[in-house]
Amino acid sequence: MKNKNVFKLAFLIAICLSSCKNKNPLPDPLEAGWKGNAVCEVLEDNKELRVLKCTFEPGVGHEKHYHNPHVGYTLIGGKFRITDHTGTREVNVPTGYTFSKDSITSHEVLNIGETTSVYLIMEYK
Repeated sequence: MKNKNVFKLAFLIAICLSSCKNKNPLPDPLEAGWKGNAVCEVLEDNKELRVLKCTFEPGVGHEKHYHNPHVGYTLIGGKFRITDHTGTREVNVPTGYTFSKDSITSHEVLNIGETTSVYLIMEYK
C-alpha cells in the first residue's frame, strides 16, 4: 500500500510539472495591441512557424510585449519611438529592412511618423 501511495504522489507531481509552463508575464505580439485594439494578425501558424502581419497607423503603437526568437521584415517603413531594456530611442525604419533576434526580447513601440507602417514577424516554435 505504501508503494502505491508513493507512486501516486510521484505521478501527480510529474503531471503538474509537465503541465506548468513558465509563462512570460508580458503579452506576446499577437496578444498585445494598442489601447485595446489589435495591431497584428496571423498569416500562418503551423508546428514550426507563426507569421504575423502588424500594421501601425500614425500615433498607433504596440504595448509592451515579448518576442520569442524571430525574424522580421519591413513591408512599409516609418518612424518609431522604441522603448526596451536599453532605454528609449527614435528610429527611422526603411522599407525592406530585415531584423532578427535569437533570444526572447521585449519592447514597446509607437509610430511617431506621418505614414502607416507594416511589418511581417516570423517566430520560430
